[in-house]
Amino acid sequence: MLMQHGTVYRIQKPTCVIVKHTNPCGVASRENILEAYRLAVKADPVSAFGGIVAFNVEVDEALAKDIREFRSPADGETRMFYEIVVAPKYSEKGLEILSGKSKTLRILEANKNKQGKLSPDKLVGMKNELHDAEFAWLCVKHVKSNAIVIAKDDCMLGMGSGQPNRVESLRIALRKAGDEVKGAALASDAFFPFAWNDAVEEACKSGIGAIAEPGGSIRDNDAIDCCNKYGVSLLFTNVRHFRH
Repeated sequence: MLMQHGTVYRIQKPTCVIVKHTNPCGVASRENILEAYRLAVKADPVSAFGGIVAFNVEVDEALAKDIREFRSPADGETRMFYEIVVAPKYSEKGLEILSGKSKTLRILEANKNKQGKLSPDKLVGMKNELHDAEFAWLCVKHVKSNAIVIAKDDCMLGMGSGQPNRVESLRIALRKAGDEVKGAALASDAFFPFAWNDAVEEACKSGIGAIAEPGGSIRDNDAIDCCNKYGVSLLFTNVRHFRH
């Protein structure tokens, strides 16, 4: 269930998380929840269709209208469809609007719990790339292995999941991120077994600005040398997610 995911309730700013087949396929945080919602959909509108959309703030009239009327960025015409909407609360008008969206739409109310208020593996940093790396690392925790997340400015740009090797997950995430990958942060749920002519170097060549990974490989020094060559920040979290 989505609340076991916890992504939406581990971020303090107004946030939208879209989940499909237990994987977050869109995550965005903004001061304006409407902007966060639209950016979350934009991350992967094809996968978002028919998924679960969750918020950490109240769904009011304006947000409910956007959930009901927003058109897929994939074609600009298709109304987004969801199986479930989850939020800590709903305004009376917001609930009325959502109730009229679809007879099969399930509207759930879920409050933050004590465990969901803070992330146990928080990276500390003031620079943008560290903040992006923290956001990507938080997101990748909830993506199935092999998992790669690319994020920038509190928004997931692309993710790759469930592939039999990390390079394929990386390539899926890079394809989804497109040109926005430049200067973004990348998080991997487990260490990279190889660096040169493999996932780390491919990520560096793509324009990634920072990489967060657990470390612990016998070839960690290769990853360090590779990132140094391309001027990419490398963060070892010493925490392995690896969610199957």
